[in-house]
Amino acid sequence: MLEYLLKFSACLAIFMVFYKLFLERENMHHIKRYYLLAALLLSLCIPLVTFTEYVEPIITESFVQSIDNFESTTQTEELVVPTNYTPIVLWSVYCLGLLIFGIKFSLNLVQIYKKIKRNPKYKSHSFVNVLLTDLITPHTFFSYIFLNKQKYEAKEIPKEVFIHEQTHAKQKHSVDVIFIELLQVVFWFNPLIYLIKKDIKLNHEFLADQAVLQNGIEPSEYQSLLLAFSSNAQQVELANAINYSSIKKRFTVMKT
Repeated sequence: MLEYLLKFSACLAIFMVFYKLFLERENMHHIKRYYLLAALLLSLCIPLVTFTEYVEPIITESFVQSIDNFESTTQTEELVVPTNYTPIVLWSVYCLGLLIFGIKFSLNLVQIYKKIKRNPKYKSHSFVNVLLTDLITPHTFFSYIFLNKQKYEAKEIPKEVFIHEQTHAKQKHSVDVIFIELLQVVFWFNPLIYLIKKDIKLNHEFLADQAVLQNGIEPSEYQSLLLAFSSNAQQVELANAINYSSIKKRFTVMKT
């Protein structure tokens, strides 16, 4: 198990270093999306590949004699093997972390389900606008777009925000998020999982920003809008939301 984890981490680290050096700031966001997902899948699969080489054993008289001596020794001496508690402790800690992160993931799903169930919904084409009384930033989970009810009814939400969130829904970014969240439950102890999760979510924002700008929106106008919406942003674990911490990188990539 330890050997697999080391190989997985080494593969993922190589893929991520390549991404950081050569791809992150490039304007090919669809390719980057599939690269990051492929990096995870390959890192999971490569350590499972083994190469077997069969060698014909050479049996000599001295080898046979040493086996006979070993058998006679084991029959006369009772070996006392001390109990190694280290694996038991490590597996107990791992299972505890697995349980905690699994419960956290489940609670996040339940929270989103409750939001959808308990709040008014309005279907718009293939999307469902869920109106919340909380003063939250718009965010998306699959085809559900969560918006502030007061601003929605007062028509104070700019069209750029709708395009941004609808892009998340159209391109099914929530599938990527669910996938990486499940991996985070299993590999909760691995910091590389958290780093690539951040890169995946940031690239989702690049894709949504690109869709807005392709609709003829001026970059300077859109950037001002992002700053206004992100100043009081709330982080939503399983949803794609406007995030202040990624704004600087997004502005840099917009220039390309």
